[in-house]
Amino acid sequence: MDERAALSALADRLSAAGDDAAVVGEQVLTTDMLHETTDFPDGTDRYTAGWRAVGASLSDVAAMGAAATAAVAVYAAPAFDPEELEAFVAGASDVCEAVGAEYVGGDLDESREFTTATTALGRTDAPVFRSGASPGEVVCVTGTLGRSGAALALFDRGEYERANGLFRFEPRVAAGRAVAPRATAMMDSSDGLARSLHQLAAASDCGFSVDSESLPVDESVRTVADGRAERRELSIFFGEDFELVFTAPEAEVPALREASPTPISVIGEATAAGVELDGEPLADRGYTHGT
Repeated sequence: MDERAALSALADRLSAAGDDAAVVGEQVLTTDMLHETTDFPDGTDRYTAGWRAVGASLSDVAAMGAAATAAVAVYAAPAFDPEELEAFVAGASDVCEAVGAEYVGGDLDESREFTTATTALGRTDAPVFRSGASPGEVVCVTGTLGRSGAALALFDRGEYERANGLFRFEPRVAAGRAVAPRATAMMDSSDGLARSLHQLAAASDCGFSVDSESLPVDESVRTVADGRAERRELSIFFGEDFELVFTAPEAEVPALREASPTPISVIGEATAAGVELDGEPLADRGYTHGT
């Protein structure tokens, strides 16, 4: 059973589950767990691990249109190397500072492999859920797609400095806050653009039609990918980019672009049903934990 199947099995017991974060009053709360063997390629330094782990949770806060307030993390490893631990905390603290939040600590534990569990808190009185998209609206993404996939290719090549740089992303908290008043549905692209579109479609009971020429593919993808098929794989299916995918009325696009500190690309529109890329069905495929 993979992550999606497990969540489906718990749906009846956890009726509020299914969005990027839980909303309790005006508080937004989310938690994530990452493992060395599945989430941190060989060559990932502990600073990048701290940044990326906490950043993943902060990205969930961003996807709700909330302001990030604080984060904590569990650091578990076979042994506590002082330099590695300090680097992890530095990365976790720096990514919090980048979005106006505070890293306030966590827990230490022993584990057979390096593992971290992170929790982030945020606040909003008007969260944006995945369920508000309507046919006729446009679908947009922030930033660029494919950075993490390109980073993995560089890790495989042993180009660790460049790979670590690409693996550190800025959670789109400021952009989420900027677009929240006009966005109708939103989530982050941690599972990849294709899967995000399918998840938004299911939550909103609609479909999407996307144009590949409108996708903001990161320049790093073009430098590592071997041909069009690999560029498509890294930018559409690989995931782990932590950009925001959201819908809004087309008339709001100029105001959204003016308000957001991160570039916004219109990549298609919401339809009555089905998820398509260039007029063809787009597979519901992307990053999945537990496979």
